[in-house]
Amino acid sequence: MVMKLLGHYLSPYTRRVAVSLNVIGLPFELVELSVIQEPERVRPHNPVLRLPTVVLDDGTSLIESWAILDEIDRIAGPEKALVPTLGIERRRIMQTMALAVASMEKSTAVSYEMRFRPPEKIHQPWIDHNNGQCLGGLQQLDAIANAAEPSGWLAGAERISQADISTAVFVSFMREARPDLGLDTRFATLCRFTDRCEQLPVFRLAPQPPSAPGKPGVWMPRR
Repeated sequence: MVMKLLGHYLSPYTRRVAVSLNVIGLPFELVELSVIQEPERVRPHNPVLRLPTVVLDDGTSLIESWAILDEIDRIAGPEKALVPTLGIERRRIMQTMALAVASMEKSTAVSYEMRFRPPEKIHQPWIDHNNGQCLGGLQQLDAIANAAEPSGWLAGAERISQADISTAVFVSFMREARPDLGLDTRFATLCRFTDRCEQLPVFRLAPQPPSAPGKPGVWMPRR
């Protein structure tokens, strides 16, 4: 029995787990589910009704993408792990990944504000605040990507790490779902790095679906 990844690639959190599994070389089956449309199929594996969820070959369920990634590294062992267990390199990778996650979360906060509040109750100062936080994180990631050019990986790692996977997946998502942020113009180096990652077979095996034209923020990522 192969492990199952419950979710869909519309979610960057699901997609970063899939790409990580591809990099490490752990086989999995994608089971496309929606917590909105099929909650009863998700509930037996995750009572919080959040995706992605991973079901291991012994039936054990793993929830929350950060915890799933940690367990994947443990299964893979230190030679293949995408985050080292010790040392300065671990700190650099974890902090770079933290910037990517925080930027993604702030981008999503704006998407929820625009989608779920009636127009007369949308609070523009809250949108501006979250956009500013998102862009601040991406600016720092752009500087990190600039230091890594032309062929290096983020956080000074010698091979692809979780910092690279999470950053590239989240930036790809924001470029599609939040075109209003103008990331290609603001952060050209970061976007070039993302494009390079997206051309790798491990990314192309878990492709990002296109967004709905003219509807920024239409995707609602589920973790």
